[in-house]
Amino acid sequence: MKNVQKGFTLIELMIVVAIIAILAAIAVPAYQNYIIRSKVTEAVSAIDMARTAVAESVQSTGLLPKSNASAGLPATIASQYVTNVQIDTAGSGKITATVTGTNSDADNKTIIYAPFDSNGTAWANGSTGSISWKCSGQGGTVPSKYLPAACR
Repeated sequence: MKNVQKGFTLIELMIVVAIIAILAAIAVPAYQNYIIRSKVTEAVSAIDMARTAVAESVQSTGLLPKSNASAGLPATIASQYVTNVQIDTAGSGKITATVTGTNSDADNKTIIYAPFDSNGTAWANGSTGSISWKCSGQGGTVPSKYLPAACR
């Protein structure tokens, strides 16, 4: 009479453990990048408030603001993953957010949004039409792998 084996052999269990280890080696770094990207996205959300303030300032005064105060914003805009959101003092309308707390190479790096007109020309005082915004191509230093899709 044959002896029927029940359960798994040691080699089968070792193969399953090896497969799980390979999958984990792929999944963990991808998940870490996802977490960092979600933290960087908070900076983009903080910039949205400043973008609205810049657009309202242009509509009411015809000029790009030269500070957070001239746009009606607090002097410091900060959150858990954003050190500061600042409007450029040169009057270019550029908005810079500094990212922090990501525990990655995105820490202390910046995301910059710059205003443009409908022709793709940098917005200047006296420009007409609506303002569109371009992200980070204007000198931002956050690595592109962490930026939202609209900023890459």
